[in-house]
Amino acid sequence: MIEKILYLKGIDPLAFYGPNNIHIETIKHNFSKIKIIARGDQIKAIGNPKEIELFEEKLIKIFAHLNKFNSMDMNTLEGLLANSLPSGSSKKEFENDILIFGNSGKPIRSRTPHQHVMVEKYKSHDLLVATGPAGSGKTYIAVSLAVRALRNKEVRRIILSRPAVESGEQLGFLPGDLKEKLDPYLQPLYDALLDMMPARKLTEYMEDNTIQIAPLAFMRGRTLENSFVILDEAQNATINQLKMFLTRMGSNSKFIVTGDITQIDLHPTSKSGLVHAHKLLRDLSGIAIIDFDKNDIIRHKLVERIVNAYEQDNNRNSDLENSKK
Repeated sequence: MIEKILYLKGIDPLAFYGPNNIHIETIKHNFSKIKIIARGDQIKAIGNPKEIELFEEKLIKIFAHLNKFNSMDMNTLEGLLANSLPSGSSKKEFENDILIFGNSGKPIRSRTPHQHVMVEKYKSHDLLVATGPAGSGKTYIAVSLAVRALRNKEVRRIILSRPAVESGEQLGFLPGDLKEKLDPYLQPLYDALLDMMPARKLTEYMEDNTIQIAPLAFMRGRTLENSFVILDEAQNATINQLKMFLTRMGSNSKFIVTGDITQIDLHPTSKSGLVHAHKLLRDLSGIAIIDFDKNDIIRHKLVERIVNAYEQDNNRNSDLENSKK
């Protein structure tokens, strides 16, 4: 008799145990020759060495499935236990347009032409610069690519950054420690990550620095190797800040810069680094520039209309100013 303990590291316990513990009861039924004690994130098995070895092998497959898909139904569980997935259960895994499977097994894929271009350019470029209007999916696709790279062990860590610039408001002193002060600026990145992995797993990754979220100012002096690095809201980085960020790139790293050049919150005396880089880097080998437009907007249908209205207003104002000259 031997004893083996396995842990649900980074796996949502609810997805593993199933509704009303139906999954763990099914596992126990399939391994009736050994004693299985499941509490929280700890699974203990006691029994014959050969049976324990087989049990561990099956559990590792179940863990791998949950790590990839974040969900599991009874048909899939029974297929994993029987060494063959049921027909149709994981065919989507092989669809080329699916980037990853998010929470509850939701497939996350490129949904617009420019999102697809971004995914394709990622395959052959180490630096992507994606500009475009709000709601076009620039950041979401970037984070999806980062999570996929981490899951596939293409990189060791994900680093997400934003300039800590207020959008036209003077918020003044913010209470709390450094993390609490910065969280309001970085919340959109948290939102994207929480759509792609359980909160518990994200917390675990952040605690061991597998995923780091930091303001742009904290990037100076670092060399980022074996990393997937995203700079979001880059229109609010100055020219010097963006140069500093781009020169952090180390070996085996991927960098994605995203932003909307129509929503610059910098002081009028400061020039946007994203506008500058968009022109400066366009023809450099190994760098891809993707320009999203209003046709890529996938938020509420009113967002596209709002973008159009502001665009037309800007054009009218420009024409008026030109006529006065």
